[in-house]
Amino acid sequence: MQGINALNHTTQNLAGTVNTYEVSAATYFSTPIGWVAKVSVIVAGTTTGTIYDANSVATAVNGVRLAIIPNTVGIYTINMPVNNGIVVTPGSGMIVAVSYS
Repeated sequence: MQGINALNHTTQNLAGTVNTYEVSAATYFSTPIGWVAKVSVIVAGTTTGTIYDANSVATAVNGVRLAIIPNTVGIYTINMPVNNGIVVTPGSGMIVAVSYS
């Protein structure tokens, strides 16, 4: 049973258990220790965006950059752990949704 529970937990982390709605400005998602699973670019915008491991929008530039969000519509797998929280900074004109655990 413990093995099945561990497999289920791992699967949920990789798929993301929480989904954001449309994000068009720098936003902090409170998940001190968690996992960024995927980002969906709904509107491409004119510049790329960034996902950080940081504890606030203000400190994101000093945080760990986890991924660059392409300015091309599509769904992108990130699968990166976070220790401080998730800050999503869409590019100019970009709208994204993020799944995380």
